[in-house]
Amino acid sequence: MRKLRLLNNDGSVPVLLLFGPTASGKTALAEALFTGANAVCPAEIVSADSMQVYRGMDIGTAKPQPVLTAKLPHHLIDIRNPDEQFNVGDFVRLADKACSEINSRAALPVLLGGTGFYLKNFIFGLPDAPPSDTALREKLKNDLAQNGPEALLERLVQLDPVSAARIHVNDSYRIIRALEVCTVSGCPLSSFAQGKTKRPLYRFLIVGLRLSREELYSRINMRCDEMFRNGLAEEVETLFKNGFTPDDPGMRAIGYREFFTESEEMPGKWRLNKDIEGVKSLIAQNSRRYAKRQETYFAGIKDTVWIASSGQQTALDLLSSLIHTEFNVKP
Repeated sequence: MRKLRLLNNDGSVPVLLLFGPTASGKTALAEALFTGANAVCPAEIVSADSMQVYRGMDIGTAKPQPVLTAKLPHHLIDIRNPDEQFNVGDFVRLADKACSEINSRAALPVLLGGTGFYLKNFIFGLPDAPPSDTALREKLKNDLAQNGPEALLERLVQLDPVSAARIHVNDSYRIIRALEVCTVSGCPLSSFAQGKTKRPLYRFLIVGLRLSREELYSRINMRCDEMFRNGLAEEVETLFKNGFTPDDPGMRAIGYREFFTESEEMPGKWRLNKDIEGVKSLIAQNSRRYAKRQETYFAGIKDTVWIASSGQQTALDLLSSLIHTEFNVKP
């Protein structure tokens, strides 16, 4: 296996960011690059997927199989329960720690995933917004419990319409955080701009995968079918029996929330939708829409090298060459 220079001349840590929309072939490409006798260099994966952090949500988040993680270590997977929050600040902090540890083992940190918001904040750093205020947050949580998320979002519309337009009414964590920042600082969260300079801690190689819209949608549809064959409905039923519902952060993910509908007998309570074919169709539709939003967001990540992933060998050759050149990988 080829050796990797651990630090660049300026002391920065080499790190590869490999991203693309859902079902674009990221995991398969990483496996081909970094395992087996022809591996480009030693590497470990840092998952940049906001939903793979949740335990018990394996099929719907397309987590890597144990046979792969045994030979290519993965980090930031299965570190939260579905009812626990995980935000971009958590991601950047834990990803920094993982990259430092991976580098110390003479391996290349590879941030792999499709959560563009996480990746962009990892590259440019978090906005310098004020820290959390525990007492205020508890008050806002009580307001949420008493008045519902719609009332809090309406309050946010008055204080910070830009942030309010970006936040879904069910994303109570982000609504509370935006209200918290407005109250503590007197300024809207949207006024705390992200930096435009890459963090000097790292030497970045930023690679995005592209597919034609027709092929991407075909892959998404096939993946959806495969998830149901692998037991997605049973996985969701188990999570529901364990007390998890779309009121929990993890269960709002595409592939999970579509299974739930409000109980007619008990308004405000959830039940599982037994129309499996209808659920499958809705998941595929929402996944296609999400992939389109991912592509739009990824387009705003500057200095990205774009590679077509339709032909894996061509993509493999191009990426191998980039890693060799950018990170001074030696035979």
